[in-house]
Amino acid sequence: MQRRKFLKTLGVASGASLIPFLRYMPAEASGHSDTLVVVSGSGINSLDLHRKGTNRPSYQVTVNIYDRLVRFGVKELEDGSLAYDSTKIEPEVAKSWVVSNDGRSLTFEINPDAIFWDGTPVTAYDVKWSFDRAVSLGGFPAVQMKAGSMTSPEQFVVIDEMTFRVDTPKSSKLTLPDLAVPIPFIINSKVAKNYATDDDPWSTEYLHKNPAGSGAFKIVRWDPGQQFIYERNDNWLLGPKPGVKRVIVREIPSASTRRALTERGDADLYMNVAAKDAKEFKSEGKVTVSGAPIDNCLHVLALNLDYKPYDNIKVRQAIAYALPYEDIISAAAYGRGKPMFGGSEKIPTNITWPQPFPYSTNLEKAKELLAEAGLKNGFETTLSFNLGLADWQEPTSLLIQESLGKIGIKVKLNKIPGANWRTAALVEKRLPMHLENFGGWLNYPDYYFFWAYKNGHLFNSSNYKNTKVENLVDDTMHMSTDDPQYETNVKEMIAIAFEDVPRIPLYQPFLDSAMQKNVNGYASWFHRQLDCRSITKS
Repeated sequence: MQRRKFLKTLGVASGASLIPFLRYMPAEASGHSDTLVVVSGSGINSLDLHRKGTNRPSYQVTVNIYDRLVRFGVKELEDGSLAYDSTKIEPEVAKSWVVSNDGRSLTFEINPDAIFWDGTPVTAYDVKWSFDRAVSLGGFPAVQMKAGSMTSPEQFVVIDEMTFRVDTPKSSKLTLPDLAVPIPFIINSKVAKNYATDDDPWSTEYLHKNPAGSGAFKIVRWDPGQQFIYERNDNWLLGPKPGVKRVIVREIPSASTRRALTERGDADLYMNVAAKDAKEFKSEGKVTVSGAPIDNCLHVLALNLDYKPYDNIKVRQAIAYALPYEDIISAAAYGRGKPMFGGSEKIPTNITWPQPFPYSTNLEKAKELLAEAGLKNGFETTLSFNLGLADWQEPTSLLIQESLGKIGIKVKLNKIPGANWRTAALVEKRLPMHLENFGGWLNYPDYYFFWAYKNGHLFNSSNYKNTKVENLVDDTMHMSTDDPQYETNVKEMIAIAFEDVPRIPLYQPFLDSAMQKNVNGYASWFHRQLDCRSITKS
């Protein structure tokens, strides 16, 4: 499509917003079989996932430009879509590994085909330096490593240049899969150390803008707020050669513009499609939609127990009975969500997670519970939502506002810019009532509870604290799923969550992406970011 015609078809307003896109990436690029043009609603803010303040979109950079010891496999779903396989772990930098008889040591043989971009081999020393860094810098990366029982540099041992060992205080089902998530990426320590200082021993300022990896792609350009560009590393030998030579990821804040670019063929792949667009794309059939419920993930209404009256269990339960679940699924999720309400049992009969909570819309029951809490006439409150996720959070907020009004709870809506959301909701945890989303990277219910129900942990934005839950999580996190006590403990966790409802599940969301018919190999991942390595384009 010619540039003039392209702008004309979108109209003056849309065309004006697309000028930066066309300046940096001509629309014709989407027609090249070696170039993949991707549009996304938000951009990256760092090339270093270990750095404090790195945002979620930046996770994908780590996936594509760095390698890990191991990776998850990929499976085909019933509809032909591809998704990661949480049950399958494959070699990456590690050629092979051995687990000790007591399960407390994992020894990895480094693949001699693992080569950094500068041509030097990946060694056990690089792995140790990278892992030491992950547990030492603090914040989210350190807690993620802790989930796999990795907390101290002393646990990472160089046996020789090509042999590396991880020692853990106890055998844990999470240690090996935790090495396949984005956090434990392997850095060229020889390069990074050249830029270390007394104030910055881990070279965070250098690696923030200058990656030093061995991955299948390199970053060759980054224009903050506009785009970044990957170029294939043709010397990468740790898997099939990626099917495209270049990937251009453009930040397009407007969802309508992202949709228009996709419909007209000027974008090859639209990541994280809004539910409404995904539903309409599927019905129109012009592009392929790949999507499935996100493992271990829930959209929830979170109630902050540090603020009255949410410290009262009857108030929390009243709100759980007052939510308009069916309307939310229909009007906010457009059917692209798995209901997590209307459960038939107050005590779970199995450990499926997520599973429906035993609440449905029942305004009379909600009023009774409010009266029992001494709030017969209701109260006033604020419901906060993330403007960066307004496609589902804004209609959901409006529906909740209307429904709670019917039981006397007057709700004022508070719109928070996406750039400020993480600090307000997750770091400072200062929002009384808010919409939140969390998906656990490791597909176990006890792992979800570790992040979302343990006091002080990042995704426990409700400031929920329950000693019984804390102990159950600590006892169960590293327990084998074959242990008879595992099922007992998980059922008890879920039963407490049913009763206490600091987080009221709305639905399990889909991760949907739309792509041109000639794009193949796209897979949905637990980290909800783009893995370019398997994608081909004819």
